[in-house]
Amino acid sequence: MIVDPPQTAGLGLLTRIAPLHCWAWLWVIAGVVTMASAFLQVGRDRFGFVAALVPPSVWAIAYLAAVMAGEYSRGAYVAIWYLTSHVGVIMWAATVPEHSVPKPPSARRAEGG
Repeated sequence: MIVDPPQTAGLGLLTRIAPLHCWAWLWVIAGVVTMASAFLQVGRDRFGFVAALVPPSVWAIAYLAAVMAGEYSRGAYVAIWYLTSHVGVIMWAATVPEHSVPKPPSARRAEGG
């Protein structure tokens, strides 16, 4: 990544605001929030799903903006890829029912159950 950085074609909207390495922190921070949310109780992990949606949504918007501006015609395919393989899958995963693991029998007895 340092010796041969990735191409920024289609990311002009983002690189006009900040260098690409700064945008990488968006992915890192979202990943940390998402990972931390995985350890929360069932039903309290919604912030993890929201955080996971942000980076691929931002990238999809940047590629769509590049297509509309005429800067990167192949950006439509990349935007569709981000919207389906990232955003769509995360939104689907957010709808999958979760079930809490019951407490061990000894813990229930101690509580009077």
